Amino acid sequence: MQSPAPFARIGTRGSPLALAQAKLVRGLLARAHGVAEDRIEIEVFSTGGDRSQAENTTLSTIGGKGVFTKEIDEALLAGRIDLGVHSSKDVATGLPPGMVLAAFLEREDVRDAFLSVSAQGIDNLSEGARFGTSSIRRAAQALRLRPDLTIVPFRGNVHTRLQKLLDGVADATLLALAGLNRLGEAHRATAILDPDQFMPAPAQGAIGIAIRQGDQRLADIVAPLDHAATHDAIAAERAMLAVLDGSCRTPVGALSGTAGGLLTLKGEILSLDGQTSFRAEAQGSDPVALGESVGRDLLAQAGPNFLAQWNR
Repeated sequence: MQSPAPFARIGTRGSPLALAQAKLVRGLLARAHGVAEDRIEIEVFSTGGDRSQAENTTLSTIGGKGVFTKEIDEALLAGRIDLGVHSSKDVATGLPPGMVLAAFLEREDVRDAFLSVSAQGIDNLSEGARFGTSSIRRAAQALRLRPDLTIVPFRGNVHTRLQKLLDGVADATLLALAGLNRLGEAHRATAILDPDQFMPAPAQGAIGIAIRQGDQRLADIVAPLDHAATHDAIAAERAMLAVLDGSCRTPVGALSGTAGGLLTLKGEILSLDGQTSFRAEAQGSDPVALGESVGRDLLAQAGPNFLAQWNR
């Protein structure tokens, strides 16, 4: 007897975190539509971002955020898979034509976690300590507080980076608390950082689901998983990033919430050394308009000479 056709085919990266996120989406879809989980297939892709991990280079040198989604995007647009499941902060600001981010699961904790085997917090690191990160946002924010730190490249999946800490590659690092929570590794965090001081990356903590634009069947399939408040927050943060032409070359932070029934958005841009920064904040009911407004405010404050450093 022939097996029934898959209800949906999910594309994902192969890291433990990416697989955990894909399996979470599979379980939610199965329950929402009353189908067996084994009718929802998961196909694992090795992306350019994954293959470059061993080189320990920064993302900006290998093509920016899109290197973590390119192969999945291509398979989606070619019809080989139906859904791409992504950490939303890894999705390029400009999506490939024919693709949309149709749904976002309810957002996890947006904060960054400090991890170290030798210090309880960034203030307690020794003079000139090695701070491991390949995020220029995290590097800039750390240098703003501790300009004496030595930034060392630090890439790999969560468990790889935890092992690098134990091996002494760096004295400390920052990881997204959301990822640690999803892997059951939150106990590894030495401290949880104040998001107002260490503003998270835009879209941090949110799982996004990409589908083909105009595919109503897929839109209907993922609709029950879409968390409206998260969707609005990510739309605002990505709109801000688009105005800033945000990429992995740009130290940008974002923090959103709701107050008085309105969406609030705080944005931040920093110099690469963290010694200069600009912030903007606004409220509104239209997420995209709000994000664009905060982005324009940041651009006006910083001016073209400040922004030029990102593209040197």
